[in-house]
Amino acid sequence: MSKKTDFLVGLFVLLGAVALMFMALRAGNLSSFSFEPTYTVSAKFDNVGALKARAAVKSNGVVVGRVKNIQFDNREFKAVVELSIETRYQFPLDSSASIMTAGLLGEQYIGLTPGAEESSLVNGSEIMFTQGAVVLEELISKFLFSSAEKEGSSGNGQ
Repeated sequence: MSKKTDFLVGLFVLLGAVALMFMALRAGNLSSFSFEPTYTVSAKFDNVGALKARAAVKSNGVVVGRVKNIQFDNREFKAVVELSIETRYQFPLDSSASIMTAGLLGEQYIGLTPGAEESSLVNGSEIMFTQGAVVLEELISKFLFSSAEKEGSSGNGQ
């Protein structure tokens, strides 16, 4: 009887450890780790918002790579994002990259939109067409500022 109880307790502890590891991988965005060969391209953004390394790079909703690194360029005062894209996905040279948000307040990822150029991005290429993150606080402040400006201008005319 005690051997059966010991076995069940051990099984319960093992399942708990597996569940904890699964949650840790999901929180670290490593659960979809791939061993596919990749090539690295870079893109410069005015604002990366809350984008993090290992964030997804998606095209049409399909994960095609991961954010490899994020640095700051002291000469251009922009954020330089290195993208690691799986080699089975080839994108034209004039493709564009945008920082998107999953849901209203979800995690951020890079959205790639293919261009029409015949030649493709290769290792070391730079994506020239970028759109930075939309920061919710900036949108709210612009809205409030424009509302206050309209209130002020309509009150002066009377």
